[in-house]
Amino acid sequence: MSELAPSYIRSIAAYQPGKPIADLAREMDLQPEQIVKLASNENPLGVGPKAEAAMHAALTDIARYPDGNSFILRDAVCAKFNVKPDQLIFGNGSNDILELAARAFLTAGDEAIYAQHAFAVYALVTQAVGAKGVVIPAKEYGHDLPAMLAAITAKTRIIFVANPNNPTGTLLPKDELFAFLKAVPSNILVVLDEAYDEYLSDTYKSEAIKWLAEFDNLIISRSFSKAYGLAGLRIGFGVTSTDIADIINRVRQPFNVNSVAQAAAAASLEDDEFVERTRALNQAGMLQITRGLTQLDLDYIPSFGNFVSFRVANTKEVYQKLLQSGVIVRPIAAYEMPEYLRVSIGLYSENEKFLQALKAILSS
Repeated sequence: MSELAPSYIRSIAAYQPGKPIADLAREMDLQPEQIVKLASNENPLGVGPKAEAAMHAALTDIARYPDGNSFILRDAVCAKFNVKPDQLIFGNGSNDILELAARAFLTAGDEAIYAQHAFAVYALVTQAVGAKGVVIPAKEYGHDLPAMLAAITAKTRIIFVANPNNPTGTLLPKDELFAFLKAVPSNILVVLDEAYDEYLSDTYKSEAIKWLAEFDNLIISRSFSKAYGLAGLRIGFGVTSTDIADIINRVRQPFNVNSVAQAAAAASLEDDEFVERTRALNQAGMLQITRGLTQLDLDYIPSFGNFVSFRVANTKEVYQKLLQSGVIVRPIAAYEMPEYLRVSIGLYSENEKFLQALKAILSS
């Protein structure tokens, strides 16, 4: 029966998420509380208090369909980011925004451009609609914007840019990104994935939403999964021109964002204190882990996200031994980085367990 699917669907390599704690506990005969998961860039503080209260309140009306227009959340995003209601698209995670953009604007024979070592979903959503992915070799593990411009052809419809990039953590300077947008032809859509923007210091924080006034071909995707701690609820949003939002909302499922997620996301936008605690914890944890990697004489890629990728010999063996020690990190061989592992920033004790386990493995 698989032959009934188009060849471009059959050839997709399914996305591999981080190993769940329950799976490792079962495989290694460990207790879940013994395990530290630092594989999926989740918020180690969990969910913020305002979002948690809103979730509980929303459960009383769970028998009803969610608001298909996300009115309360739409209002909250407009107030927070000074955008208009008809500029917004809401999704089942920011991944949904990426997929909706591909579904709305790519067809078989079209081309989408993205960088080597960039988020795997760009390739998946491109291939899923029969379009061709054009992969631009990375520059110092990040985006080579001039090379991406040079790759534009008459078939190019979308360019995906991650800033900061996952899994490498690299960040494009704002002036270079702005110049890139000015150089991209106006009939090509630029999808700017800013899932990790909340982790940036004020100096580096994105100004792209202000740029929407100048670029009608820009879509910015944001996530509530990372700094806001709502990964399990799956919710994100896109902000763009009214024309693009209108087209994308035509292919969006009517109830793609559940009511609990909407309520939690709206409340989380009012919880600046929680986001600041998250950012401070991440900065301290990043310093803790990178210092530890340096002491172990391991190279790493300086990161602007809530994770860091580091190079280690015998990557598969080290990964397996970390699992045996109750530490889950992320192999990134699928990103053409077979010598690297990616570790998310956790609580102090979680980071320490990772570093001690890694030290014991390397010295054995």
